[in-house]
Amino acid sequence: MTVAINSINSIHDVPAVEGDYWTWRGQNIYYVQAGKLQSDKPPLLLVHGFGASTDHWRKNIHQLQENFSVWAIDMLGFGRSSKPAWEYTGNLWREQLNDFITEVIKQPTVIAGNSLGGYACLCVAAEYHQNVAGVILLNSAGPFSDTVVKKPNTLKKISGWLFRQNWITYFLFQRLRNKKNIRKTLEKVYLDSSAITDQLVEDIYRPSCDEGALQVFGSVFKSPQGEKVDELLQKMQCPLLNIWGEADPWMRSKERGEKFKQYYPHLTEVYLKAGHCPHDEVPEQVNDIITQWINHR
Repeated sequence: MTVAINSINSIHDVPAVEGDYWTWRGQNIYYVQAGKLQSDKPPLLLVHGFGASTDHWRKNIHQLQENFSVWAIDMLGFGRSSKPAWEYTGNLWREQLNDFITEVIKQPTVIAGNSLGGYACLCVAAEYHQNVAGVILLNSAGPFSDTVVKKPNTLKKISGWLFRQNWITYFLFQRLRNKKNIRKTLEKVYLDSSAITDQLVEDIYRPSCDEGALQVFGSVFKSPQGEKVDELLQKMQCPLLNIWGEADPWMRSKERGEKFKQYYPHLTEVYLKAGHCPHDEVPEQVNDIITQWINHR
């Protein structure tokens, strides 16, 4: 589905692309596709962060569809995809994304991920070289080995125990999914508050009402950590672009950027005046950077 760009007054007002469902391991996985396959360019798969969905990429799909075959997917447990009572880990999403590339896109793909989605993309690229033509990370999540505490102190032990308690998980989930609190959180992680629309709040709130959403939320915090970012980078073989919103209060972008360069020195990196979700906050800048990088990688 292609939306006429000239019919939109502001990129922040573009509608989401209508999607479809793919069955994976007996579960419904929602995805969208726009644009036509270019013989000289690989497809592009967009992967959202924690609590987000394909809707978070609407502004990027709107422009990128002019130059690429663009796909976006709701990871299992998020968006419009099923939310079974499974253990949610990087390995699970790695298999989901790789199978989607193999079964649906059917050719090597550039994968782009924000936050948790970035970590999932790293997991795919580290394991399935043949399916990944390049990786784009936007304020990617995931710990490095040297930031992991070998022996947690008493405070960390107590907090770990708390997060394993169902009543604590329920309380946090109900508090965080409140629309006012969703907006407050976004105001903390977006540098430009004008990008925080009622539609954005609704897009994040809506999936939290689905059956199984609470269990997914709890599982993400209770599941064991996967491979560290430096371990994944050492297995990768494809081009890497790092896009950082330098005002991200959740991540020390410059510090993390240096760590990425330490383990993957030939990457390309760009710092933007934005917060944790630069693709949504300054989409036109991000779209231009992605286009130029893919065309010249």
